[in-house]
Amino acid sequence: MLPAGVLLLLFLTYPLGLGTWLGFTDAKIGRPGEWVGIENYQFLWGDEVTRLALFNTLFYTIVASVLKFFLGLWLAILLNERIPFKSFFRAAILLPYIVPTALSAIAFWWMFDAQFSVISWVLTRMGLIHQYIDFLGDPWNARFSVIAANVWRGVPFVAITLLAGLQTISPSLYEAAAIDGATGWHRFYYVTLPLLTPIIAVVMTFSVLFTFTDFQLIYVITRGGPLNATHLMATLSFQRGISGGALGEGAAIAIAMVPFLLAAIMFSYFGLQRRAWQQGTEDK
Repeated sequence: MLPAGVLLLLFLTYPLGLGTWLGFTDAKIGRPGEWVGIENYQFLWGDEVTRLALFNTLFYTIVASVLKFFLGLWLAILLNERIPFKSFFRAAILLPYIVPTALSAIAFWWMFDAQFSVISWVLTRMGLIHQYIDFLGDPWNARFSVIAANVWRGVPFVAITLLAGLQTISPSLYEAAAIDGATGWHRFYYVTLPLLTPIIAVVMTFSVLFTFTDFQLIYVITRGGPLNATHLMATLSFQRGISGGALGEGAAIAIAMVPFLLAAIMFSYFGLQRRAWQQGTEDK
């Protein structure tokens, strides 16, 4: 355990401790700074841009996570059935997830471009719209655009993980339910969903963590614009701490994300507890 412990200490514990310390100082790039207590957090609480970034982060995380869950569950159930070329589709669905994030973000940036958008081009040729859509220039259009990019990239992870969970459910349970007269919906609600709940708890915890701390997609596609409409806590922390040079302020924004991440981890913990109960075991 010693090598793993050293790695965790160097790459997790030390940066977290240093970030916590910097959050209580007025450190700038080039000078260590002095202790200012909770002054950074008081400033951020009253900062309009920070409050907007918090709203954006919560909205982005909730909407994207819900869409990824339902689309991923639907794909998992579909790929668990006997369909032609099932192995090919299972491999193909992983492509959005294995493509480098920056590369996929650039592709979406081109798709959402105000002048060269392929989406707007297709819609105009079909006669559905008469002028190009300003995907990244309008605040709400930009929010939904980056959510679409995140969903496209995150659905494969949810789908493949839930598919693995579906394959652990014994077919005899479905046969017994069918003999008892259960419909397809009843089999899903009373057999599939309860047995899949522990897997859902874990996969959605990771999905929420990855979405809440997302940085690359936002930074490449919008850099937080327009008018800070797509700034997340992660991108704002980078802008204030690195680009703006206010290390203390940037660290305070990053540390403010920790309570939300802990809440997601606790969600996973209770999901694992339920799994232990289903298997007839108890944590000691």
